[in-house]
Amino acid sequence: MSQKIRWGILGVAAINDRLMEPFHTAKTSDIRAIASRTLPKAKDYAAKNNIPVAYGSYEELLQDPNIDAVYIPLPNHMHDEWTRKAADHGKHVLVEKPMTVHAKEAEALVAYCRSKNVRLMDGFMWPHHPRTHKLRKFLDGGAIGDVKKVVAAFTFNLEGLPTGNIRMQPQAGGGGLLDVGCYTTYAIRWWMKAEPVKVFARAAYVNDVDVGMSGVWTFADGRTATFDCGFTHPLRTWVEIVGTEGVVRVPNMWIPDDQAVFQVVRQKGLFDQSIEEIATPGENQMVHMLDDFAAAVFEKREPYPNPDEAVKTGKVLDALAKSAREGREVEVG
Repeated sequence: MSQKIRWGILGVAAINDRLMEPFHTAKTSDIRAIASRTLPKAKDYAAKNNIPVAYGSYEELLQDPNIDAVYIPLPNHMHDEWTRKAADHGKHVLVEKPMTVHAKEAEALVAYCRSKNVRLMDGFMWPHHPRTHKLRKFLDGGAIGDVKKVVAAFTFNLEGLPTGNIRMQPQAGGGGLLDVGCYTTYAIRWWMKAEPVKVFARAAYVNDVDVGMSGVWTFADGRTATFDCGFTHPLRTWVEIVGTEGVVRVPNMWIPDDQAVFQVVRQKGLFDQSIEEIATPGENQMVHMLDDFAAAVFEKREPYPNPDEAVKTGKVLDALAKSAREGREVEVG
């Protein structure tokens, strides 16, 4: 293993673009190769993004002995197959979220990668942002009392809902729940520090994929959480954490700006309130994600967050999908 992680990328998906600068600037990262199903596409992307080596197949990249780890931004239904193939070649894997389409697949995949002694992490960036760690410490210190409820939203307008878009294709694991609902699901679990026992969801469908979903979670201690996700509302990317003594609002939860603030709202009297803003400026969550993954590889330990988190999130996603399809409350697990 070199002093830096020597990265390869499977695919030339548009989602790669936001990671190119972090791959080139992270202190632990050395982006070495990219693969596409056609060599001209790989060469073109490599030339535009200063990547030294281009391959005309994913298999060729996995056979490269100078690659330590791969980033997999392929469609959801391809995550399991190519993560396993990467593990077979001894490559550590950062795979786009959700890790797999269903929880049972994720559970088996996590076990498979452990059996191959390779590190596996899904590509949620926000857990790696220092704001997230600051807020966790803030809440655990009792700053707003006991957390009683979390409300989360991640929506954006996918104009026209075009069936040619991978997000709109059921066979590819499309739909708003897996695309952006995985964010709200993970965040609710994260801030509640508990797993729901039951969920109820309603959804609208186009081309047999959910394009808008909202719902309610119920926890064993009686607490609740609510969420809203999908492709039919303007961009909303926030989380609200309700405590017994105050409320935390996190704007731009998933894609923070340079200030990365969260707001602390406290009631004063009956209808007045104070609002305090706490910032965590100048941080790049993508760089932190790459560096955190590299630390797990170098230290030969599980990454943080642990890949089992993807399994737990997957169980909630499965239950939400079932609830929305069947129109009833569903137990989780």
